[in-house]
Amino acid sequence: MLGIPIQKLRRWDEQGVLVASRTHGGHRRYSRELIDRLAGTALATTSDKATKELATIRKSLAEKRRVIQLLLESENRYRDLVETSHDLIWTTDSYGRFTYLNTAANAIFGVAPKDLIGRCFFDFESGASHVSNRRFLSTLKRDGEIKHHVTRLVTHTGEDRWIGINARVVLDDNGVMLGIRGTARDITEEHLATQRIEHLALHDSLTDLPNRLCLQRRVESALQSGGVGALLFLDIDHFKYVNDHFGHRTGDQLIVGVGSVLRDVTRNLAGELFRLGGDEFAIHLPTALRKDAIEVAEKALDAVRHYRFQAADDKVISNLAASAGVALYPFHGGDALALLSNVDIAMYQAKDRGRNRHVLFDQASENLRTTHKRVHWAKKLRDALEEDRLVLFQQPVVRLKDHEAVHHEVLVRIRGEDGGYILPGNFIELAESMGVIQEIDMRVVEKLLAYLCASGQADRKLRYFVNLSRVSISDQQWIHRFHSVLRSSGVHPSRLVFEITETAAMSEIDVTITFIKRLKEMGCRFALDDFGAGFSSFYYLKRFDVDYLKIDGGFIRDLAADEGSRIFVRALNDIAHGLDKQVIAEWVETPEALNLLLGMGTHFGQGYLFQRPIPLDQKDAVAEPAARDANAA
Repeated sequence: MLGIPIQKLRRWDEQGVLVASRTHGGHRRYSRELIDRLAGTALATTSDKATKELATIRKSLAEKRRVIQLLLESENRYRDLVETSHDLIWTTDSYGRFTYLNTAANAIFGVAPKDLIGRCFFDFESGASHVSNRRFLSTLKRDGEIKHHVTRLVTHTGEDRWIGINARVVLDDNGVMLGIRGTARDITEEHLATQRIEHLALHDSLTDLPNRLCLQRRVESALQSGGVGALLFLDIDHFKYVNDHFGHRTGDQLIVGVGSVLRDVTRNLAGELFRLGGDEFAIHLPTALRKDAIEVAEKALDAVRHYRFQAADDKVISNLAASAGVALYPFHGGDALALLSNVDIAMYQAKDRGRNRHVLFDQASENLRTTHKRVHWAKKLRDALEEDRLVLFQQPVVRLKDHEAVHHEVLVRIRGEDGGYILPGNFIELAESMGVIQEIDMRVVEKLLAYLCASGQADRKLRYFVNLSRVSISDQQWIHRFHSVLRSSGVHPSRLVFEITETAAMSEIDVTITFIKRLKEMGCRFALDDFGAGFSSFYYLKRFDVDYLKIDGGFIRDLAADEGSRIFVRALNDIAHGLDKQVIAEWVETPEALNLLLGMGTHFGQGYLFQRPIPLDQKDAVAEPAARDANAA
C-alpha cells in the first residue's frame, strides 16, 4: 500500500524505525541511540548517497531542536511579562465570559483569577455605568476594536474603581466571533485627579461655589436655547472695612459665611449660586421673570442683613448689607458678555443709590451713569499722563532654593493729588475700555528702558517683567511703535520679559501667538500671568511659546491649608516642567507655602515673604503698605 519493498520494511522493523513515538504535533520522535546506531551502520554498509541523506536528516533534526528551544524560551518570556504586568490582561469567550486573566485581576476586582473564570466585567459594573457599558459592547462588536473606554466598577470588597479598557474581537476564518481579548488598567487615581482639576477650574477655591467662568457657560447655554431667565449680582457693602480692620483671613471667613447663607436662600429655587471673586456673588434663575427675580433679590438681601458673623477674636460682625443688580434675558442682553455687563451696571446703580437695595437694569440710567464715570476717569487718567504721574514700582522674583533675587516685576501706580498711590486694579479696566491703556503701557516700557540705561544696567543679566494689556497687543500701530522703542533703546532684548494674563491670552489666541512670536524673534522673553485661572488653557498652552508661567496667587495663598490648591499647583508644575517652561509662584507669603512649592519643583517665587513692592529707582526705599492688591497687581 505504501509502495515500499517488503524487504526494506522488514529491515526497518528489525532496526526499530517503525516503532518511533510521535509528538503532540504529529512529528516522529526517534531516540538518540537509534539515530546513532543507524548512522554507524550506514557509514559501514551504505553507499555515499545514503550517507548524505542521513547527514541531511541529522541536520534537519538539529534545526528543529533549535527552533523548538527558541519557541519554549519565547513562551516563557511571554508568560513572565503577562503574569508580572500591572495591567490586567484577559480573554473571554463569545459571550463575554472570562477564559483567562493574569494576576493583576486580584488588584482590580479583589478576586483571584481562577475564581473569575466564567464571569464577566458586567458582574462588577456600577449601576451608573450600565448604559455606557452596553454601548461599549455593541460598538466593539460593530467596529471590532475599542481603545480607552472608561468604566466604573465595584470590587468584590465594595470599593469603587475607574478602569480604562482596550479590547479587540477575535474571529474565526468565517468571520464568526470566537471571543474578546484585551487589557485593562486601574485609572482611579488619575480619573479623580482630572475630575478635581476640572472642578477647581470651574469653582471658587474659597467657597467651592461655581465661579465666573462657570456662570458664563451657564448663561451662554441658556441664551442659545432661546429661553428666558434672570441674573442677579450681589456685592457686600463696605467689605473693605472688614479686611482693613479684621484682616484678610477674617474677610475670607466672612465670605464663606455669606456664601452659606445665600446657599440656603437658593436651595429651594430652580437656580444656582456663584461666587465671582472678591465679595461678589451671582444667582442664575432660569425661566424666572421680573417678579420672581425681584422676590429672590429681596430674600437674598434680607438674609445678608440678618447674618451675624463671629470673628476669631470673639467680635461679632453684624449689620451687614449688600447691593444687588438684576437683569433679565434676553431683554437686557442678547449675549453673555452684554448681559453680564448690564447686570454689573445695575448692581453699581444700587450702590450709587445708597446701597442695601436692589436695582433692575434700566437702559436710561445706565447711559447716564456710564457717561459720568467714563468722563471722570478719562480726565483723571489723561491728567496723570500729561503730568507724568505714572510711577514704576518693582518687586523681586527670587530663586526659591537660595532666595536670591534673579528678576524683578515692574508694577505701575498713579501718584494721586493727595500724594498717595492709586493701584492698577482701580483704573486698568477703565483705561482699556476708554482706549487709554495703550499709552499707559507704552509709558511704562519707555520709563523702564530709560531707567535701565540711566542706571548703567543696560548690559546686566537681571531681567524685568512688564505687564501688557490685550488691547495694546491687538493694536498694530502700537506694536510698530513698541518695536521701534525697543530697537532704539540700547537695552538688550533678553533683559525684558513681557507678561499677559492667561484670561487675556485665551480671549484672542491668534493675536497672542503672533505677538509672542515677534517678541521671541527680537530676543525678548514672554510670561503667561495668572496661569490656572482658566481650564481651557491646558489645551492651548502648547501653542503659546512662553518662557515663564506665573501661577495665579489665589492658589498659592491657600496652599498650606487647601488640598485642592496643592493638587492644582502640583499639576501646573508638572505640565510646565514637561513643556520645559519655568514656573513663578505669586503671592508667596508664608514659610509653609514656600516649603510646599520647593517640594513641587517650583523654580521662582514672588510675594510679601521676600519683599513688598518698592519704587523702581529707590532700591533701599521703604516698601509700600501691605495690601493684597499691590501683590497681585
